[in-house]
Amino acid sequence: MTDTILVLTEDTLASADVAHIVSLHEGETLAYRVLVPADTERNLLVSLIDQLSLGELREALDTVRGREPEPRAARATAADQLAESLAAFEEAGRDAAGEVVSDDPLPALRAAIAQGPVREVVVVTYPHAVEDTFHRDWASRAREALDVPVLHLYSGTSELG
Repeated sequence: MTDTILVLTEDTLASADVAHIVSLHEGETLAYRVLVPADTERNLLVSLIDQLSLGELREALDTVRGREPEPRAARATAADQLAESLAAFEEAGRDAAGEVVSDDPLPALRAAIAQGPVREVVVVTYPHAVEDTFHRDWASRAREALDVPVLHLYSGTSELG
């Protein structure tokens, strides 16, 4: 049975992200499974601090105005992000499968690990000032809860989280 690399991402994986993930195990035959949470719930204060720290003023204004994504729209956005991410793996010459999961991805990660041999989890996110600082980000939570290695990459860069 082929080992799986679980990839948890909060946005569409860029070609550079996929190239970086694939290069981690050059020359090996692995299965890739991409999980994209539907962003249906946000912590207002945390989102606002993250957006302001990244200079995302328009997004911060939307957050203050309470413009939360509706569940149906959030799932549709996540499905689009998943499809584009799977296409990026295909462009890189790798097969990948995936699914949209609930807002809290930990249960989906646990279920995926229980299904078969998972070598590691790669979490791809943008920097999040509050979560990263207080180790409440997805990668930190996964490291605490799972018995597999967890790597945190920042989207679009080669920086580790």
